[in-house]
Amino acid sequence: MGTEPVRVHVLAVGGTIAMTPRAAGHGVSPSLGADELLAALHAEPAGAHVSSSSFRRLPGAHLTLDDVVSLHAKVAELANRGCGGVVITQGTDTLEETSFALDLLGDAAVPVVFTGAMRHPGQPGADGPANLLDAIRLAASDAAVGLGVTVVMNGEVHSARYVQKRHTTQLSAFASPGLGPLGWVAEGRIRIPLRPARLPALPLPVPVRPAPVALFTATLGDDIRLLPLLPELGYEGAVLAGFGAGHLPAWAVTDAEALAARMPVVLASRTGAGELYRDTYDFPGSERDLLARGLIGAGAVSPLKARMLLSLALGAGLTRDAVSLAYDALSA
Repeated sequence: MGTEPVRVHVLAVGGTIAMTPRAAGHGVSPSLGADELLAALHAEPAGAHVSSSSFRRLPGAHLTLDDVVSLHAKVAELANRGCGGVVITQGTDTLEETSFALDLLGDAAVPVVFTGAMRHPGQPGADGPANLLDAIRLAASDAAVGLGVTVVMNGEVHSARYVQKRHTTQLSAFASPGLGPLGWVAEGRIRIPLRPARLPALPLPVPVRPAPVALFTATLGDDIRLLPLLPELGYEGAVLAGFGAGHLPAWAVTDAEALAARMPVVLASRTGAGELYRDTYDFPGSERDLLARGLIGAGAVSPLKARMLLSLALGAGLTRDAVSLAYDALSA
């Protein structure tokens, strides 16, 4: 990116990284803005000229896909104004979903890096400043170009397409099952030894109206009686997180097939890692049986991210066949 400092803009969305104690002294809530987060760094990292703004001040659990669509538009605006990279700070509760959704909305013209914190600023060993510093360094680096949307936490760099939050409290909560991190930050230097092939951006026009999509997780002994009710409740699609490599109880097969005849129904694995099978098991409720009944295989896409994809795809007007191809592309 040359010898001049790279213009990096920090967009603060809220989350633990921005939380301070409530007035009553019980618990914390997001109150810090972008400028205050940057003040904790004491100085700009070498090679970056940093600006900032506050986009939202919300817990991660309060964000919606509409917020993500607006965030995508803001990133595009910043890129058009000459920013060389964008860092987004938000709550870790939904970070794996928002970063993935932003990646699906199309390749940004500049590196986009998400980060957050597992410990709020009032706790000993708060990790927010270190994560933010690493994220700015990545956004300003040549190494970030062509990686797609990334997530930086605990000194590791992850692809938004693979990263998951795997623990409630540990600083090492974020991991990329089946792939691992793309790289790390050491002594302020960005190391990216793993560069997965970038897939073409999905044909998702912007603005997109995210469609309501239900996520249902299969559990032992459940009769899954909610499935027939989903259309009447206003859902336009559903993701079924099945057992193992993509299985449902035999008594749920009829309802799953009937639902797939009314709306797109995606079959994923509740394990959250590994690829959905297509052609191994053959019993009522197996992956062979369910795919033959019209369900769409999620491939290697986890249930949470499968729901993001289906909501954006349906909101953009993609056909069922186009939706199926999108899951195949993400699993290639």
